[in-house]
Amino acid sequence: ERRLVESGGGSVQPGGSLRLSCAASGYTNSYYMGWFREAPGKQREGVATINSYTTALYAASVQGRFTISRDNAKNTLYLQMNSLKPEDTAMYYCAVSRIFSLRPSDVNYWGQGTQVTVSS
Repeated sequence: ERRLVESGGGSVQPGGSLRLSCAASGYTNSYYMGWFREAPGKQREGVATINSYTTALYAASVQGRFTISRDNAKNTLYLQMNSLKPEDTAMYYCAVSRIFSLRPSDVNYWGQGTQVTVSS
């Protein structure tokens, strides 16, 4: 059974940090994995994606603040988020794709999401 289970979301003050995790099962390491987010009233957008090794692609809005990584032995994807801003507030989704892309339309499988709220 294919599953993606996110964890690590929560509430943090501006400038703070959070680390999201996504436990994957039923997928091979050949898939690309990524993080997407959806804020209230906005369309879902790509945040970061990574291939089976370390090659990553980031949205301009998070470049330099967020770091995506994956542990293939543990089948786990991570997103380290630093210098968080109120505009980072959103539901964050783990995703699996066959294409190296930040477009939501290219995603093949989605997790259920974890909420991140940045507020003072």
